[in-house]
Amino acid sequence: MAAKGALDGGLGGEESPADVSALGDAPRIRAILTAAAREGRSVSYSELLGDLGFRFTRPKMRAVCRTLEEVDRLCAIDGEPDMAVLVVRESDRLPGQGWWVGGTALLLGYDGPWEGAAAARFIREQQQAVFDFWENR
Repeated sequence: MAAKGALDGGLGGEESPADVSALGDAPRIRAILTAAAREGRSVSYSELLGDLGFRFTRPKMRAVCRTLEEVDRLCAIDGEPDMAVLVVRESDRLPGQGWWVGGTALLLGYDGPWEGAAAARFIREQQQAVFDFWENR
């Protein structure tokens, strides 16, 4: 009889827990975001956590957000655009509060609301710059 939660279709293998260190694995998260950028798409927090082997929870989301700062630092060192702007809420496809209060928007010249049409236009422009950078790379 297969273990409850088996991933192998009932062949006896048990679901293995995701490695918590993945939440802080900046190179792995950077690779996921680079692939999304090459495809010209944003990634929801839930999707990113799923790619790392987790279900969405707020504590895990916060852990990933801390790692996104490191991802952007690594991108800057390599002369690449910030990638954290690609990680968005499913509800409105905008980055969460942490991205806005982190100062990136201000550094890019945006001092408007974090939600609504103006925010959406600004984020689309920033994401498009990332997509354009990675389009043929």
